[in-house]
Amino acid sequence: MSIAIVDVFTAILVIGLFLVAAKWLRARIGLFRRLFLPASVIGGALALLAGPQVLGRIATALDGPEALQGGLLPDAVIEVWSELPVLLISVVFACLFIGKRIPAVRQIWEIAGPQVALGQSIAWGQYVIGLLLALVVLGPVFGLPPLAGALIEIGFEGGHGTSAGLADTFEEFGFAEGTDLALGLATIGLVAGVVIGTIIINWGVRTGRIGLDEHGDPVEAARRDATDDLDDLDDREPTDQADETKATDPLSIHLGFVAVAIALGWLILEGLTALEVATWGGDDGFELLVHLPLFPLAMIGGVLLQLFLDRVDREDLVDRRLINRISGAALDLIIVAALGTLSLQAIGGNLAPFAILAVAGIVWNVGAFLLLAPRIVPVYAYERGLGDFGQSMGMTVTGLLLLRIADPPNRSEGLEAFGYKQLLFEPVVGGGLFTAASVPLIAQLGAVPVLIGTSVLLAFWVVFGITRFGPVDQEHAGVDTPAPE
Repeated sequence: MSIAIVDVFTAILVIGLFLVAAKWLRARIGLFRRLFLPASVIGGALALLAGPQVLGRIATALDGPEALQGGLLPDAVIEVWSELPVLLISVVFACLFIGKRIPAVRQIWEIAGPQVALGQSIAWGQYVIGLLLALVVLGPVFGLPPLAGALIEIGFEGGHGTSAGLADTFEEFGFAEGTDLALGLATIGLVAGVVIGTIIINWGVRTGRIGLDEHGDPVEAARRDATDDLDDLDDREPTDQADETKATDPLSIHLGFVAVAIALGWLILEGLTALEVATWGGDDGFELLVHLPLFPLAMIGGVLLQLFLDRVDREDLVDRRLINRISGAALDLIIVAALGTLSLQAIGGNLAPFAILAVAGIVWNVGAFLLLAPRIVPVYAYERGLGDFGQSMGMTVTGLLLLRIADPPNRSEGLEAFGYKQLLFEPVVGGGLFTAASVPLIAQLGAVPVLIGTSVLLAFWVVFGITRFGPVDQEHAGVDTPAPE
């Protein structure tokens, strides 16, 4: 059934109403603020409660009014919401690098090399843990397909946007419930990241591993200040240009820049797909690119657009703040629509595997941070490593939040390192090319070859990070630093 324009308009307006309600609740419920839950997540939860999955089921079970047995949301709204994430995720990824001056790789590496090594180690480890569970437990015991091995990285590292954006890919390979499981993991990761990160910060301050000034005295984490500063942040990263207006072009022109980036990504995808069909993918050969979604290529399109603007010295045409607004609005729509159409039946039918994946992902992320950060990051290991830990739990802003709490004056320069790290991180994992290709790869090659490949990459980044970087200042690295008297 075709979707009418009026239905699209209505569906977006309904999302706006849920966002307003969520903002009102967030201002009045302290727990939501303490957990740093974005209004979009709260709004998505409200939409889920008002829809057929919760209110509709309750009304049906209690033989309530027939008008409520399908929930408060019309079928047309639910239908539009089910399609929105796949479309808008390309907007979010196209915006990642537009408006940021992209420095030379050498400069990025000098500043953010340890962050890249730590982030890559955590991400590839999520695949290793997930694929091992899929082969040993989830498949043999619960009958889940090997594709379940990618859920930890897609849900935790990729977050809500990536999870929703891969809905068509999961469905194409016969694992439609994978989208709901990934969205559930992303929600668990968001809450757990803030709670566990706060616990780690308090532990680090008490033991002298976090918040050392030049005299070695502990500095209390400025949580209230960070709460005020980050109250309205969502899953997008600020840049050095975030506080300055670089152009006076209207929002519509910046929508055009985003459209150009997406168009470039589409052209790249079409070219690569045609090449694959004409060569190794023909006659029932190995196919990967034909299953690749658009959004990671839209990100590459954004990079190419920005490189062009840098080359012709016209980066002033783009106001990064407007690009952030476009990205943030698209992400809010994605999260509310995705959570509002979340299938609780899919999660309930796979509750034990879901719990296993959630616990395993959290344990790996915490363990990798505690074991690897002080051995890979040379200075201010725990402060700077918290950025990677927060991002590995589902949202970039969680990492930024933990960085701000642990190091309010940014003496570790972790914010700069974390920002630069994204340029060498997000094109690959955390929603990048490999994240998008992981489901087709597992389906085409099988879980074992992908497990071997990701294990090799995990080992490489761990060994490389420890041997190439490693702590040079034991006090700032936080290794075996005694607690102050």
